[in-house]
Amino acid sequence: MSRKTQTTKRRQIVVVRRPQGTPLTAEQQRVVHRCRTLPQLLDPLEAELTVSTAVADVRPDEEFWAGLIEHAVSLPSRRNHALLRVLAATLTGRPREWAANAVAPARPALAVGGAWICDRSIDAGYLALICTYTFGDDGHAMVFLIDELSGGEVRTAFVTRDVTTARHRLAEQGPLTPIGAEAAHWLLAKSYDRLDRNTDALVNQDVERTRLLAGRRIALAFG
Repeated sequence: MSRKTQTTKRRQIVVVRRPQGTPLTAEQQRVVHRCRTLPQLLDPLEAELTVSTAVADVRPDEEFWAGLIEHAVSLPSRRNHALLRVLAATLTGRPREWAANAVAPARPALAVGGAWICDRSIDAGYLALICTYTFGDDGHAMVFLIDELSGGEVRTAFVTRDVTTARHRLAEQGPLTPIGAEAAHWLLAKSYDRLDRNTDALVNQDVERTRLLAGRRIALAFG
């Protein structure tokens, strides 16, 4: 009797390469590294501040954001997913759309509240502006000092959760006058525009650290 032998067909080995992500510039790499804590941050304001602080020493344009977003999309991870969600909620214009096409924006949504102005331009040479916002039930405020002597540029900007104390301290410097949200943010938009056009201006680090926050709120106030 003869035994028929069967030949085993070997399947071709296919090497699966994991995506390595779009190459980043040195600046983009630093930003991604600075956002490493994002997956642990449940507070939307803290997450927003983390990203805004991460880009404080760069001037990100559309090309910068495009590369960062493409990298995060092509290399899935908890950090990149969290980064995309914050960018989808925080950025404006086309970069916001690019990030929002990849993930849903972080929640809860941001809402614009009241605003007040303290005009000390005649005697002290500045305008102080406080604008309030809410993430759901959690409120916060941004305070801006606009230098009228230098043509209306933003000199100081910071964010605080203690809205009541911020208003009281600002009221100690002069009368607080209510101002419409759109008018307040139009003033801010003009002030930041003047600052950007003055390349020789010495910019406070707090202005740079909160610039992304201010840009989002200006866009939101204008709808």
